[in-house]
Amino acid sequence: MSGASEGSADVAVDLDGVMAAGTELVDGALDTWLPSESEAGDLAAAMRHIVFSGGKRLRPNLVFLGCHDVGGERSEALGAAVAIEMIHAYSLLHDDLPCMDDGELRRGKPCAHLVFGENTAVLAGDALLTLAFEVLADQTPPDRPVGAMVVVLARAAGWAGMVGGQVADLAAEGHEPDVDRVAAIHAGKTAALIAGALELGALAGGGTAEDAARLAGIGHDLGLAFQIVDDILDTEGTTAELGKVAGADADRDKMTWPAAVGLDAARRDAERHVATALQSASGGRAEGLLGALGARILRRSS
Repeated sequence: MSGASEGSADVAVDLDGVMAAGTELVDGALDTWLPSESEAGDLAAAMRHIVFSGGKRLRPNLVFLGCHDVGGERSEALGAAVAIEMIHAYSLLHDDLPCMDDGELRRGKPCAHLVFGENTAVLAGDALLTLAFEVLADQTPPDRPVGAMVVVLARAAGWAGMVGGQVADLAAEGHEPDVDRVAAIHAGKTAALIAGALELGALAGGGTAEDAARLAGIGHDLGLAFQIVDDILDTEGTTAELGKVAGADADRDKMTWPAAVGLDAARRDAERHVATALQSASGGRAEGLLGALGARILRRSS
């Protein structure tokens, strides 16, 4: 991560380099801390199938950005970054199961339950979930508030966050779209973990409670924008572009943001949430990087 003395304008133009360096670090740690197939057979293979399926590593890089924003070093936040990527991977693995979204493709590859069987896919998700907390507790520096960080991750991933959002998403299928209900779904299903990533980074980097709360708020708005764009892409994108079956939301009669307000209004709402996030990021060390990331979220095609 670039040093705290560098100006936002200087680092903003190198978002690709910052993200690539963070991804390389996370990938190496994931490879080290995940079990090998010689240790755990098909269970390890299924865990690695989803973890190394070509993801963007957005959430672990957000952990690093949160750490950078409070003047910390990437090495201090590596355990948190890996942990949140394991949580994200488990959530995708479970989301694709026949009892949930019944996916066929994930990042252009067959879903894990189609390769390894549904039982192994479920257990691989369970293993990633539990390993995430082992890594967070074991790899966080001892002078950082690991107990508070465990609470942040658990809340972001649990009944009041990602899991609760997924339950609400499934329950809303087939119902008349309502933007407030969609916002609540997206806040849990997607934004909670993105907010948690920035909050974890702030705590890992030695930030104050106020720093962590501010960065969590930024993540909330970026997360809502990310999911709104995801909804739009499911409507307008192709299977080849998305790496998963396009039009799946409509096929399952999902309650999405475009279904509630229309495509044009959905685009405006995504832009509004990014603008709110960047207003809160103003003056921070990661302002330029978060600005570039917000712009990338709005223009992404997969």
